[in-house]
Amino acid sequence: MAMQLAIFDLDGTLLTGDSDTLWCRFLVEQGEIDDAQAERCAHAARAYAAGTVVPDEYGLVQASLLAGRSLASLQPLRERFLAEVIRPRLPQAARDLLQRHRADGDTLLLTTATSRVVSELTAADLGVDDYLCTELVWAGGLCTGALQGGANMRLGKLERVRAWLAARGQPDSVLRRACFYSDSINDLALLSVVGRPLVVDPDVRLAATAMRKGWAVRNLHQRPHLVDALAPA
Repeated sequence: MAMQLAIFDLDGTLLTGDSDTLWCRFLVEQGEIDDAQAERCAHAARAYAAGTVVPDEYGLVQASLLAGRSLASLQPLRERFLAEVIRPRLPQAARDLLQRHRADGDTLLLTTATSRVVSELTAADLGVDDYLCTELVWAGGLCTGALQGGANMRLGKLERVRAWLAARGQPDSVLRRACFYSDSINDLALLSVVGRPLVVDPDVRLAATAMRKGWAVRNLHQRPHLVDALAPA
């Protein structure tokens, strides 16, 4: 039997803010990275927000922060990051949204451009059924700073969802009945193939696209809708 699927982006959608930016800031505060690394992250974040970033270049900038580190050494940082930074930025409205879909019998799939190191504990905290992210290469127990299979972004995000469905024996037609929540123009490929694209507190370019296509817009973060601001008087 084909599943009922509800797909969710993380950063700016369920989470108020961006995990990678928050992780970089957290590492700076903990004295774990230097100013030059932080500036590379900031530059990548600006390009992501503008929709001009090259996906793998973005992923490699984030992965470089973890190069040479073991998962065991990162675990205390990951746990503190979740408790101190992430949980306060997961609004009840986002948790309620997940619960409504769960009650409707939907399979909840979270998909994010952030790495497993940064977002795995968030996915577990949200209680989603499954989770797709940017995967990193590990060798000898240490992060190499390389990406495994490319960044989970743009067309790569759509391809990973399709591969996830195929691995579970589910037809591609599941996407035509699925809903997908996102805030970012970087998710346009996946938004364009699902049956119910749902835009959450969108960036400027996605707000304009949503208005043009008549896509539904939600507000989970108590910010004015950009679609309203762009609408003609």
